[in-house]
Amino acid sequence: MHMQFVQNVPFFSIMLCMICGIVSAMLPSRVAKWVTVALGGIVAALNLWLTFFLAGYGQSYVYLMGHFPAPWGNEIRAGILESVLAVCFSVILMLSMLGGMSKFEEQVHHGKQNLVCVMLDLVLAAMMAMLYTNDLFTGYVFIEIMTLAACALIMSRQNGRTLVSAIRYMIMSLLGSGLTLLGITMTYNVTGHLLMENIQETFAKLHATGQYQLPITVIVGLFFVGLGIKSALYPFHTWLPDAYGYSTPTASAVLSSIISKAYIFLLIKIFYRVIGIQIVMENQVLTLAFAFGIVGMMMGSIDAIFSHDLRRMVAFSSVAQIGYIYAGLGLGVHVGYAAAIFHMVMHAFAKSALFMSASALADASGNSKRFSDLRGAGFRHPAAGVCFTIASMSLVGVPVLGGFVAKMYLSDAAITAGGARMWIMLAALAVSTLLNVLYLMKTVVTLYRPAREGFSAPAVKRSWRTEIALWGFVAANVLVGLLADPLMQAIRSGLVMFD
Repeated sequence: MHMQFVQNVPFFSIMLCMICGIVSAMLPSRVAKWVTVALGGIVAALNLWLTFFLAGYGQSYVYLMGHFPAPWGNEIRAGILESVLAVCFSVILMLSMLGGMSKFEEQVHHGKQNLVCVMLDLVLAAMMAMLYTNDLFTGYVFIEIMTLAACALIMSRQNGRTLVSAIRYMIMSLLGSGLTLLGITMTYNVTGHLLMENIQETFAKLHATGQYQLPITVIVGLFFVGLGIKSALYPFHTWLPDAYGYSTPTASAVLSSIISKAYIFLLIKIFYRVIGIQIVMENQVLTLAFAFGIVGMMMGSIDAIFSHDLRRMVAFSSVAQIGYIYAGLGLGVHVGYAAAIFHMVMHAFAKSALFMSASALADASGNSKRFSDLRGAGFRHPAAGVCFTIASMSLVGVPVLGGFVAKMYLSDAAITAGGARMWIMLAALAVSTLLNVLYLMKTVVTLYRPAREGFSAPAVKRSWRTEIALWGFVAANVLVGLLADPLMQAIRSGLVMFD
């Protein structure tokens, strides 16, 4: 088949991010920030173009990097699921950078602002590579790039707490990377391949003959635990509240919405395209994913209820939402995987919106994140109030918004799975939704209550960049709900292309 120009988009996306990273290091910091914003917009536009092409093309394709064919060459594989996720995550990076720019200038030392822009460009490069790569080793290389970039983003804000949380993140993350590398090494030992299709063919033959059953189970377990630690699955989440709660608004939004999701998507890709979904579903590792997911849904919400600080509450809420995603995967049905990916997209938009608006609301309350001072903040900063309210309503599951649709899909997957998992999942969804209401809706009500007696909020200088980003997040969160059907169609057809 003659290759069309649009099919170069995955390669261009990764290379453009890498080139922007190099260029950002040399530019004046104020220009580097706008380069990062523009990068997010350009990558989103390119991948949107690719999405329309793939919707008409109806199948995935493989793009050869260099002159060497399989099994030695390095390959990129593009399907509609990857291109849709690439659009979503690059839009989030663009809005997060734009919205956090004024705080970024205030909280990051002037000499280090370029470095942070370089790290954000690298995060997007790593995200694109994890979405599109067709071989395990390239995936691993970009896991490490993303780990180092994430540490730099946490440390970019100069205070003692961020240093401690970055070190904690680094220790946990390197443990996760080590287990993932062990999984890749064992996979290579058993199969002799690094390209995903070749590994899957070999695993299918071994499974049919009953050979290497125990090593294959160990490999599935290593990938699950390694990437579970990196994506903050409960109980491996201890690094998360400090890392999200104390870093800059841009770093918090990117960490919670892009970095944790990249690892989850890579795990789903490994389950489908490396090990083979049939082998994974017959394995007991999914029972672990389901159990940890259900416990995470509850414990994350309970921790959030007892938080006295707005941003830590939003951070603990992430633990609960990642629990939803893993519980969906743990159901062991195709519909569960599709529902988990939909929840992942919805959560990425909602969580980045919450972190961005939480920062603006704290500013409108005398730079305080305590709930008593946040009373009336929704009136003092209307855009942030609306943004926080819409994102909270989405996570709680108010109809029309994405969170409601995600919970419907997860319920449908639970009914499809049947048995004990159905009842556990449905009960957990009901209880977790009630817990979400307790802390998220309570916060929304606080934002619109009259300010407490004797409290006078300082005059806040509003940034037009933050306002644009906040309204952008509001629109994105509403669109995820309104466009749920085509988005779910893209996810389902993308998973079919995986097989």
